[in-house]
Amino acid sequence: MPDAADTPHAATGMVNEDDARLIHLVAAGDPHAFELLYRSYFPKLTRFLARMTRRPDLIEEVVNDTMLVVWKRADSFDGSCKPSTWIFGIAYHKGLKAVGRLDDPVEFDFESTADERAHGPESEAQYHELREQLLKALDALSVEQRAVVCLTYFHGLGYSEIAHVMECSVNTVKTRMFRARYRLESLLVDRMEEMK
Repeated sequence: MPDAADTPHAATGMVNEDDARLIHLVAAGDPHAFELLYRSYFPKLTRFLARMTRRPDLIEEVVNDTMLVVWKRADSFDGSCKPSTWIFGIAYHKGLKAVGRLDDPVEFDFESTADERAHGPESEAQYHELREQLLKALDALSVEQRAVVCLTYFHGLGYSEIAHVMECSVNTVKTRMFRARYRLESLLVDRMEEMK
């Protein structure tokens, strides 16, 4: 489910039109339009790349590389997809390239990027336990499967949009999601059994 921060104009339905207009202005060399686009997408891309790459040391660099492409190639945006799909597609490929350069996994402090919710002591403990188990299970997925899960559940993209982002068929996205769900279910059941 997308965060409210991920859809700032969702209530008005203006997010696509506003972003498309900003990209058009960026293509014309408008630095103010680029700044607005950057500020809008920085938190969304940061969350997406944190979940996808699990590399906190890469996130800011990849976001900046992504937005540099937006600045330089804004004129290549043809409106055949949503502006967010185009930008997330750039981020996805930049993230894959950055992860491909590195071999060793790095621990990531998810609490520093997570939305904290107020709970009672018992529900707070259950929430953190479930969250920890889910994040461990997500880590066991391939980068492609993790990206599909994150784009679907954390950013609210549909399968056709994800296919555009990942430059693959909708059926490939569905297959990755099916495998990711199956693997997550298996991992979570195993982990919950271990905890009993």
